[in-house]
Order: sequence, then structure tokens, then C-alpha cells
Amino acid sequence: MNVFLSAIQSVFKGSARYYAWVGFLAVLIVLGLSAYFQQLEKGLITTAMRDQVSWGFYIANFTFLVGVAAAAVLLVVPAYLYNFKPIKEIVLFGEMVAISAVTMCILFIMVDLGQPIRVWHTLPLIGKMNFPASVMAWDVIVLSGYLLINVLLVIYALYRLAVGKEYNLALILPLILLSIPWAISIHTVTAFLYNGLSSRPFWNASILAPRFLASAFCSGPAIMLIILQLIRKFSRIEMDQKAISKIAELIAYTMGINLFLLGAEIFKEFYSGSLHKAPLEYLYFGLHGNKQLVPWIWTSLALNITAFVIFLIPKTRENFLTLNIGALLIIAGVYIEKGLGLIVPGFVPDTLGEIYEYWPTRSEAVITLGIWATGALIYTLMVKFALPIYKGQAAEGNK
Repeated sequence: MNVFLSAIQSVFKGSARYYAWVGFLAVLIVLGLSAYFQQLEKGLITTAMRDQVSWGFYIANFTFLVGVAAAAVLLVVPAYLYNFKPIKEIVLFGEMVAISAVTMCILFIMVDLGQPIRVWHTLPLIGKMNFPASVMAWDVIVLSGYLLINVLLVIYALYRLAVGKEYNLALILPLILLSIPWAISIHTVTAFLYNGLSSRPFWNASILAPRFLASAFCSGPAIMLIILQLIRKFSRIEMDQKAISKIAELIAYTMGINLFLLGAEIFKEFYSGSLHKAPLEYLYFGLHGNKQLVPWIWTSLALNITAFVIFLIPKTRENFLTLNIGALLIIAGVYIEKGLGLIVPGFVPDTLGEIYEYWPTRSEAVITLGIWATGALIYTLMVKFALPIYKGQAAEGNK
């Protein structure tokens, strides 16, 4: 117990840089809350979403973050099942990323609903979820379950570290085995949310779920690469370079698959020449003079291809400068592709053939920043709590 008390005390202690970072996040959260209260008062009219485009920036961020959460499985499998020591030593930080990402996913759904009281409809045993017919009900279950799994794994790992003992694999193996298909399920079910809307041809493709998973296993590990290096720099924790190299190698494979699946989808739509190519045409070339997203999606494609080349070549992915540049390019490229590049074209043109060019309002941007700041603060506090236990400082102090 003293070990955990010492760890809790460390959360409130830190350098000036730590306080400045927490203060900066707190300011963004307050601004986000202020904008959200205005949205509650005036309604979703404060957003740019309308009948023609009823999903926007909130759902775009939700979709991206589901992939970030699912990517934690790329650390769990080699760490626990194959006992790969370099990754086993850092898997805890990957599971914390999953917890923060799922928390942000839930917050984005809440702000997108408009009135928070509507959330009770989606709660198991309390609301009427229309389970199993509703895909949304499945999404609530898989996200909640995945959050619980990662929380339990993190608590168990911290406890074993605090008492200075190895993991009892026999005890947590069922949970680990369950987490693997569960991680895949959270992004698959999210893809099915779009995939099941037969009147939206842009999403109504069987390749959508594999594309979601491939892009998730690029962007999620790329974020982890940046975070792990920051933790190593500021906490002076020793991390085996083999772990960073292995994650970078996995990104190279998944990025190649992601680009291949994207190319297959583009070929199918444009070569067939059907009327259903209109949303993709709007996204990549513009439709009837409307081309707001065109420069963004081509920028995304350029970023993803450049990052793929960087990670494909061993020399560049092992160089810290080019490695980090490639990771940032992937994060930005996939964020654009799975953000507005996925959501908005699904509504263009609408069922009446009209084109409404959606772009987030200032209110949506500020609320989004507030939610990202909340996730960053949650992760920061979790890491600050875990570091003394991880480094053995708390246990040593207890002795």
C-alpha cells in the first residue's frame, strides 16, 4: 500500500516543465468545456453539421481514435504470448494509450449526441440498446469491454511491479487471449457502422473493415513510437532499441497493406465507372466545382507514401530523425484519411443529389482540442503514477 501511496504523491510533484504541460492541458480542457456548454445551450447548430452531412469532426476523431486504441494489441501479442522481452518491458505504456484513446472515443460520442442525457439509451441493462440488431449497441459493448480489459491489465502489471514479481501468466492469459480478438473487434464493429448503411455507397464496401485495421496498425504504433521516445527522454527509463525497431518494422508492413487496400478500392470505383464513384470523385477531384477536401486528401496520400518509403528502408527507419519524421507523417496522413476524408464524402451527394460542403466550426475545433487534451492529461497522470513503480523508486523508498 505504501508503494502506491508514494506513486500517488509523485503525481503531484514534478519539474516546472511538468507543471507547465499539465497547466497547458488544463487550459485547453477549460476552453473545450466552455465551448461544449455553449453547444448544450444552443444545440448542434453551433456545429457545421446539417441534415445533408450529419456526421462531422467529432465522428472523424472517434474513428481515428478507435484505431489508436486497437493498435495496442501489436504490443500485447509479442510481449505476453511470445515473451519478447524488449516489448514486454514497455507494453504497459501501450495499454495506457489504449485506455486514453477509448476514453476520448466515449467523449466524442457524447458531444456528438448533442444532449448527454441521450447516453443512457446506449448503456447496457439501463437503456434500450436494441441489442443485437443495433450495430451501435455492439460498438458500445466492444469499446466498454476493451476499456475494462486494458484497465485490468494495467492494474495487474503495476501491482506485480510494485511487489517486485514477474507476471503470473497463467492468471492473466485468458484476459490476454480475449484482448486480441477484442482489439480487432472494436475497429471491425466501427467499420460495420458505416458498412451497414447500404444507401451510402462510399462506405458500403466489404474491404472497409480490413482497411480500417490496416490503417489503425499504422497510426497507433506511430503514436506509440513518439510517446515511448518522449518517456525515455524525460524519465530516463532504459528502453531496448530492439523494441522501437520492431514496432517500426511492423509499421512498414501494415502501411504497405493499407496503401494496397486503398489502391484496390480506388481502382474498383473509377474503373467500373458506376454512379457510385461520385463520393470518391468528390474527394479526389471535386464534384461539380466543389473541391474543398481535394487538397487535403492528396496531401494525406503524399504523406502516407513518403512515410511508407521511410519505414520500408531499414537505414531510414533505424535513424531517429527520419524515424520520427516518418511517424509524424503517418499520424497526419492517416488522421486526414480516416477523418474528414472518410466521413464527409459518405454524405456527398446526399439522397436528393445535393452537395453540402462541410467544414468544422470554431466550436467543434475547440471542443475537439479539449477532448484531446483530456486524453493527454489522463495519459500523463497514468504515466506519472506508473513511473516510480516501474523504476522501482517507490518500492525502494518503502524499504
